[in-house]
Amino acid sequence: MLLIGGASPLRDAETLPLQGGFDQLALFTPIVKWAHRVTHTERIPDLVAQAIRVATTGRPGPVYLEIPIDVLFARIDEERVFFPNTVRPRAAPAPAPDAVAEAIEWLHAAERPVILAGGGAWFSGVGSELLRFAETTRIPVFSNGKAHGLVPADHPLCGRGFANLVALGAMGAGAPDLVLLLGARLGLFTGGRTARMIPADARLIQVDVGGEEIGRNRDVSLGIVADCRETLRAFAAAAEARSWPERGEWVQAAQGARVAHRLLFAQALERAKPPIHPYALASAIARTVDRDAIVVADGGETSGWMEMVAEVQKPGHWLSHGYLGCLGTGMPFAIAAQVAHRDRQVVCIVGDGSVGLNFAEFDTMVRHELPVVVVVNNDHQWGMSAHGQDLLYGKDRRVVTDLAPTRYDLAAAGFGCHGEHVTEPDELVPALTRALASKTPSCVNVMTDPSVISPITLALVGASGAQAPGPSESVALPYYDDLEP
Repeated sequence: MLLIGGASPLRDAETLPLQGGFDQLALFTPIVKWAHRVTHTERIPDLVAQAIRVATTGRPGPVYLEIPIDVLFARIDEERVFFPNTVRPRAAPAPAPDAVAEAIEWLHAAERPVILAGGGAWFSGVGSELLRFAETTRIPVFSNGKAHGLVPADHPLCGRGFANLVALGAMGAGAPDLVLLLGARLGLFTGGRTARMIPADARLIQVDVGGEEIGRNRDVSLGIVADCRETLRAFAAAAEARSWPERGEWVQAAQGARVAHRLLFAQALERAKPPIHPYALASAIARTVDRDAIVVADGGETSGWMEMVAEVQKPGHWLSHGYLGCLGTGMPFAIAAQVAHRDRQVVCIVGDGSVGLNFAEFDTMVRHELPVVVVVNNDHQWGMSAHGQDLLYGKDRRVVTDLAPTRYDLAAAGFGCHGEHVTEPDELVPALTRALASKTPSCVNVMTDPSVISPITLALVGASGAQAPGPSESVALPYYDDLEP
């Protein structure tokens, strides 16, 4: 993304102008991939080209270009301006032939290989190549939030989220003995420095366009600095020259792992009385929306429930949090998705904490006639924080995490939205169906059970109980590795 910002005139430095002379460049520099201030008008075209080049080559990222108002409005002779003809390189970096040969040999010999696809795979446009390679080699594919849908959710080789690797072990299917990591970083959501997701003894082939990511947090068996799509093209060509094992049991295990949550929360779907279980809410959304719907999830526990059950069939049809964990992004994301895809259903599920951060976006939806359906998971609390405090400190010791059971549907109706208030489990699907059929911006306010703790909270905060640790016990740190004695 290229962000162009204005600023007070260069000549007004240290004069306390309208914006106070705040150094915007200093603010953006640690946030974006590249930041620069244009100081000469004739440099605008080539610096815009530079910004686009930095944003879209290598590991993609946002860039910030600041143009002070006197630079923007100044007049110059056109002959002094250089207009670049080439903004980006024509070809992406490809893998070395010997690396391709070694990777294919290892993948062929593996008994329980998996592919983990991340944002680098999605941004490179690897969809068809990934599906071609997976079907040729019969290797299950798991994905993170940026890559959901590269392999359709109902495809036999789709294992869905990275967290399902843990389910494989719990099911007794065995752990992967080889992992092909495609454009995903080795951080919190891939197990970090632990072996919770990627076993310590598994061979790891890491493909990333950013060489600095190869080997972060753990050693890799083979690192390939290259574009994911170019790498998969080379892998697929090499793979099709040989026969591959069926791996039927391993593929079935991956299919079982992706729906293991159904066994854990079967009773939640059978609950006939309020309050509504958040798993039942997420499941109702998943089975009500169109197959090609774009689903946006916003909120700590809320996004976790929705990601667990979402049937993402196409790349780019799932939008949620990443490593920044920013709350309040749901409705802005949904607005952007609906503007880009006027013919698609866009549904945003948001926690009742997150919805307050950008609530006036309902007005934006109404003014621009964007039929986004916003579903509020209303457990009248900041769920992840409240439950985390309960786990760490015990019941009735919460701080600033409780909310009121607010009628967000009525507040949204004040902007002109279609509103639904749902308290009974059997009202869920009819209310969602009416909201989708209204073809207008909608708010479905669903009262859910505040006592239910999401598995993601148990994983990130720890389920060690609500008692102070003894002298020989580890100390639980929310969201991070525990402190060992």
